[in-house]
Amino acid sequence: MQFGIIGSGSWATALAKILTDNQNSIYWWFRNEASIKHLQARHHNPQYISTVYFDTSLLHLTTKVAEVINHADCIVIAVPSAFAVNTLKGLDKNIFNGKKVVSAIKGILPEQNLLLNDYLKQEFNVEIENYFAVLGPCHAEEVAAEKLSYLTFSGVDKTVNHEIALHFKTAYINIIENHDIYGVQFAAILKNIYAIGAGMAHGLDYGDNFLSVLIANSADEMAGFLRKAGIKNIEVGTIGHKPSTTVQLVHSTSSGETGSLEYSRSLRKPETTNYAASVYLGDLLVTCYSLYSRNRTFGNMIGKGYSVKAAQLEMSMVAEGYNASKCMHIVNKTVKAEMPIAETIYQVLWGDLSAANGFRQIEESLV
Repeated sequence: MQFGIIGSGSWATALAKILTDNQNSIYWWFRNEASIKHLQARHHNPQYISTVYFDTSLLHLTTKVAEVINHADCIVIAVPSAFAVNTLKGLDKNIFNGKKVVSAIKGILPEQNLLLNDYLKQEFNVEIENYFAVLGPCHAEEVAAEKLSYLTFSGVDKTVNHEIALHFKTAYINIIENHDIYGVQFAAILKNIYAIGAGMAHGLDYGDNFLSVLIANSADEMAGFLRKAGIKNIEVGTIGHKPSTTVQLVHSTSSGETGSLEYSRSLRKPETTNYAASVYLGDLLVTCYSLYSRNRTFGNMIGKGYSVKAAQLEMSMVAEGYNASKCMHIVNKTVKAEMPIAETIYQVLWGDLSAANGFRQIEESLV
């Protein structure tokens, strides 16, 4: 299987390391020629996790997205959600025909208010059977240091999902397989919002006792949203085989229009939709607690009194939870789940609510 990677940030670089450590050659897209020349000469990405040394004989580097897609069987899209549409803009509508697409995006497309798979279906007719998602809990920095990490691969085609996942299995990466493609993506979006909240709490000088209650309530709020959105299999303490089901997801666009998407799980698959499993609760925990977490770092700045713009300028990486908080506020107008924590974080980031007053409100909602 020939892999291509679209994206050159820290997460894209970590995934490139995993694939090339397994001796997979990759087509890899960079935004600028200068970064390509640096990597070819110095064997590392000049801007992100530069400790990773690459065997450049395995790399086909280009600034042309179409070149990556045309040469690859499986394309990993690993750009920030806010940049995904512009990155794919202008491509032939049939360019993904016969391709497998793996989303390494941990966010929702902010202008369209869509998950990547819904956007690819709408614009490029990519069917859900050819779409997969790779998620954590996994920080790029720990992958670079080869500390044991877990990657979750999710897709409705069990056989292909397994085949793709095996290419990422290494001595320092364990793989988990999952078929809850909508649930894992929404969980990844929500955990970034809650991580901003955890950072805010730290910046406001709340202690570990409060933080533990905040994160526990966030996990429950996440599970409640997933159930309400149509992910019917979210259970605590149960991972097993379930019969095929039909799932209906609703979404809202930024203009307020609503729509629905229905797909059928036609095979008996091992459904790891236990919300205490690593891709749900585990990813939430590491994103809320880790010092590597850019969303936690962003929230910490807000809690300490930085404006949103000042915090964004201070950081060299994108905090996905910022745009996600607005997107999920819009989505939840249709879903109507009870989400006092996520809603308060949205009001702090996008409204006139101060972090201190917001967290006084959150204190009253925690159980």
